[in-house]
Amino acid sequence: MITLAPWLQASLENLLTRPGHAWLIQGSTGLGQYDLALALAQSWLCQAPTPQGACGKCASCHGTAVRVHADFRMLMPETEMIERAWPLSEKAQKEIDDKKRKPSREIRVDSLREMLEFCHLTRSGERGKVVMIYPAEQMNTVTAHTLLKTLEEPPADTRFILATAAADALLPTIRSRCLVYTLRWPDAGSALAWLSEQGLPGPDAAVLLRAAGGRAHDALVYFNEGMKAKDWASLPKLLLRGEAGLLGEATPAMVLSVLQKLCHDMQALACGGLPRYFEVADLPAAKNFNTLSQWSRELMDSAPSIDHTFNAGLLLQAFVSRAQRAMTA
Repeated sequence: MITLAPWLQASLENLLTRPGHAWLIQGSTGLGQYDLALALAQSWLCQAPTPQGACGKCASCHGTAVRVHADFRMLMPETEMIERAWPLSEKAQKEIDDKKRKPSREIRVDSLREMLEFCHLTRSGERGKVVMIYPAEQMNTVTAHTLLKTLEEPPADTRFILATAAADALLPTIRSRCLVYTLRWPDAGSALAWLSEQGLPGPDAAVLLRAAGGRAHDALVYFNEGMKAKDWASLPKLLLRGEAGLLGEATPAMVLSVLQKLCHDMQALACGGLPRYFEVADLPAAKNFNTLSQWSRELMDSAPSIDHTFNAGLLLQAFVSRAQRAMTA
């Protein structure tokens, strides 16, 4: 059985009381869309479900847990599938193993077509079939239009769960064919209590929750990637000296996210406001607002291509050098 944060458990119990063949679970990043969607899928397939969700003991729950359930299909970008240890199709795995192509960062139409074949197979159990798509905004145009046709005429005994942190990036026609469930932000007390249960010491939990903008799941990711309270607090002044600190071990996407937060807080200080992600004492004095605004635009322009196959070391060096110039101008 999947153990959910308390606010997600309440959402699961709510969803289990509501019928529907297609749900769109949406909300800001870091709120647990993946965990909730997977728990909902497991509950729908469970042979002995309870009002609280799946039993976690039956053969169906075991099949979902080990990622081999015959009546369940997961659609994710291949990079995400590999990261989360979901098996690729035999065809995709062979193409990647044979170096014919790299794992896709989009949800490919080939995966959707395989899912359609799955939908028309005879179910193996009594609870129907379930398809989960995450993150749904990663469907390319062809994939999205192919899914739309399926949602218009859904296969019998098949239910769909789409989970996303960018619902506005989905086709309006896809959104209109799903029942929408919007995740709410947990209060700080609940988030800190949950982070403590996950093994975060109190000081780290408070600082990293602030660093994550109140998103408890993102705070946990920071911690699991080695970030501690002292690392976060020291980061602005390290960058001011042209040093990367713990960012030297981070992915380009994580580096970009951290720099955007730093830039946001320095702009806030330059306008006489208060920072959101860092403490005032951790930030250097903000100087030229126009320079910070230019840096902010450059960071935003970098976002669409941040996952491309750049040299990570050179990219980090460029990011750190640009941050230092913006902070000292």
